[in-house]
Amino acid sequence: MQKVQKTYTAEFKREAVRLAQTSGKPIAQVARELGISDTSIHQWRKELAALGGEAFPGSGHQTAQEEEVRRLKRELEIVKQERDILKKAVGIFSRERQ
Repeated sequence: MQKVQKTYTAEFKREAVRLAQTSGKPIAQVARELGISDTSIHQWRKELAALGGEAFPGSGHQTAQEEEVRRLKRELEIVKQERDILKKAVGIFSRERQ
């Protein structure tokens, strides 16, 4: 039987981290009350500390750096296709002259 991974909103993650930090309760207790694992809160806390406002982008939402990489990869693919077309054109035109 496959285990289904739950997804949580960025707001829920931020609120869980805030509760863990400000409630004075142990992280394990906060996690039990929210119905999640304490490991999740630890990971979310690290991500929030490292990325700040860009933490938890969600599916389809990317950090500025990830978006730039995606854009450049797409641009590179287009340039490769153009190059391949030009190579074929050179081959075709050089055969006609012979």
